[in-house]
Amino acid sequence: MRELFDSIRGEVRKLYVGQDELLLGTLTALFSGGHVLIESVPGLGKTLFVRALGKILGCQFGRVQFTADLMPSDITGAPVFDLKDSEFRFRAGPIFTQLLLADEINRSPAKTHAALLEVMQEYRVTVDGTSHPVPRPFLVLATQNPLESEGTYNLPEAQLDRFMFKLRVDYPTAQEEMNILKMHSEQVDLNQRLDQEVQTVTNPESLMKAIRQCSEVRIEDGLTDYINKIVRMTREWKAFHIGASPRAGIALMQASRTLAAFSGRDFATPDDVIEIALPALRHRVQLTAEAEVEGRFVDDELRNLIRGIPVPRD
Repeated sequence: MRELFDSIRGEVRKLYVGQDELLLGTLTALFSGGHVLIESVPGLGKTLFVRALGKILGCQFGRVQFTADLMPSDITGAPVFDLKDSEFRFRAGPIFTQLLLADEINRSPAKTHAALLEVMQEYRVTVDGTSHPVPRPFLVLATQNPLESEGTYNLPEAQLDRFMFKLRVDYPTAQEEMNILKMHSEQVDLNQRLDQEVQTVTNPESLMKAIRQCSEVRIEDGLTDYINKIVRMTREWKAFHIGASPRAGIALMQASRTLAAFSGRDFATPDDVIEIALPALRHRVQLTAEAEVEGRFVDDELRNLIRGIPVPRD
């Protein structure tokens, strides 16, 4: 697993600069069977990242631009009448891929968001009483713009909870932006660069095997209790009026196993939990009105919460 992780990261770096949290969070979610919500401003190369990742992993790539008039059937697909056979046949939508970039997901209304709920949880789409499985592995990377509020819809808590992580992607550093300018300013076709510069290092079958291997990493009872205390404390923390659900604890368990595997270990440690705790929890808690007025931030409150819980030593 460590060799595979290093190979994937090395290939991504041939075309994509910086954004370590995005790379680590996405790969952790992929090998943990989860999905990712990305909050970022436009123009930071998210489409490039997912396309490059698809080529490196040997997986299908799909992209859906969410708009106010997007209908659920535009994502999932719908029955189409076949004149030749005089019967309806299901025509699959763009969700039938392996890496799906759901761009600006908060620009569509709730009924369109709901079209993603079943497939994110159960890896299938049900139309007219018939279930259609999506290819595995299956990873949704949804983006939302934190700056604009006009023409957007807040994602409901039920859908936010479906995402394993919420990753925040900020502007690159001065040196990273200099490297971006040098790397991507020569008007070279992206498809050509993907074909010539990036190598495929695995395939869907090997990925599914690796996902099963990650699930075999050991977590001792002391670490399970540590994770449980973190999640339960979010429901008692005075700055939060909504705490994390049990699904947050499951996400922390799965992600800790994957991070341990990336490090070449067959056991998880508290450091693995702490490293991934903010992305796993920040979208599952909400500040109270008083905390917002006082200018507090979710990440700061989560750090304070985690620091107050004793770390297991065994």
